[in-house]
Amino acid sequence: MAKRAAIILSGGKAERFQDAQEMWQDKALVELLGKPLLVHAVESVHEVVDEVVICVNNEKRKAQYSRVLTKHKIKNVRLVIDEKSNQLGGPIVGILTGLLAAKADYCFTLPSDMPLLQPKVIDHMFNSITDSRVVVPMWPNGRLETLTMVLKKPDVLEVAKTLCQLRRPRSDDIIRGALNVLLISIVDEISAFDPDLKSFININSHADLARLQPRQAKGPVTESLRLNLGELQMPKLLQLQNASSLFIEGKFLEASKVFSSCATELEPKCSCFWAAISRENEAKSLLSWSKQQSIKEIAAEYEIRGKEALLQAASNYESEAEIYQDAHGIFLAERARSNMEWCSSQQ
Repeated sequence: MAKRAAIILSGGKAERFQDAQEMWQDKALVELLGKPLLVHAVESVHEVVDEVVICVNNEKRKAQYSRVLTKHKIKNVRLVIDEKSNQLGGPIVGILTGLLAAKADYCFTLPSDMPLLQPKVIDHMFNSITDSRVVVPMWPNGRLETLTMVLKKPDVLEVAKTLCQLRRPRSDDIIRGALNVLLISIVDEISAFDPDLKSFININSHADLARLQPRQAKGPVTESLRLNLGELQMPKLLQLQNASSLFIEGKFLEASKVFSSCATELEPKCSCFWAAISRENEAKSLLSWSKQQSIKEIAAEYEIRGKEALLQAASNYESEAEIYQDAHGIFLAERARSNMEWCSSQQ
């Protein structure tokens, strides 16, 4: 059997949990039923994985968590500090950090504020990944639990690296970038292992902690969806990482050429997400180069080319949205349209 890991994400600021009248609280250390939320999270995964990695954002938090885990006699857990990836924040940095640290072939990600996750649910998600690169729970209204996923590490690691390098902080971009994903129905499949859906109680506020009510969602999507949007082009991901490095170094024109080349090759293969990202970053590179030009005519030429690339990016995002919409992937379609609208608005 392939090795399994759990990656617990606990590097956030927990802003919604804070009380303006009190000192900042680390939500993961707030107690429920006599134990910190962090301990609940570790205990929920321990029996179904071979290793547990907890991702934190600094040394102080790492030391605090180590003391708490020792106090509660929690063993065989590694605490790692988030990668410094292009000065990027957000959950995707924690996911990348966990993937780099984990030795397993398959990794389950979860936030530290979901204390009632049922091991049978996690086990079912691991068993469901088969030919997919990502398994993520989906509500009937199309919403996804984007921090609670099973990831096939060898493929998704390069996806996460590329997204971080390109400063894409959202975890749902991993789902879009993996291309081959299973959106597993919470009401149709997961409820068989957790009828009360306690697994998806998320503690965002003190009120959530007091009531512990499962989320309710109605909608038209009641069955799991398997989406296969093509082969993952690993050489192109490496080229995108290289182009991003050129951009960071201020080599905007060179970066634009690499981004353009990637987009030109990806567009005929209908790899809409990665083609769109390539065009969007081509545009950013050209517009940055334009701003450096002292001759107005040259600056104007590159500005026009940059805006043309943005329109191409918008078109690719629109194609991506249509694919998801046709497959009833409502949330992913919304995300693609949001990116499309941003690119269109930059004219």
